[in-house]
Amino acid sequence: MNNIPSLNYDKLIIALQRDGWVVVRQRGSHIRMQKHTPTETLKLIVPAHKPIKRSTLSHILKQVHLTLKKLNDLI
Repeated sequence: MNNIPSLNYDKLIIALQRDGWVVVRQRGSHIRMQKHTPTETLKLIVPAHKPIKRSTLSHILKQVHLTLKKLNDLI
């Protein structure tokens, strides 16, 4: 991992919404998000933790195809 920040889930949700993701529902401490693309519908689960573990954040960034620079721009 290369300098993954410690980030709260609410800031991550806002950044993902700026990237086109939509909150579909929340059940307990897990927030389900979706993003519609021309070819498919992408799904993502974000844990509602303060802060999100760095390893978990790294996996989320890989799933949504975001770099750290792009994430910082969205925050």
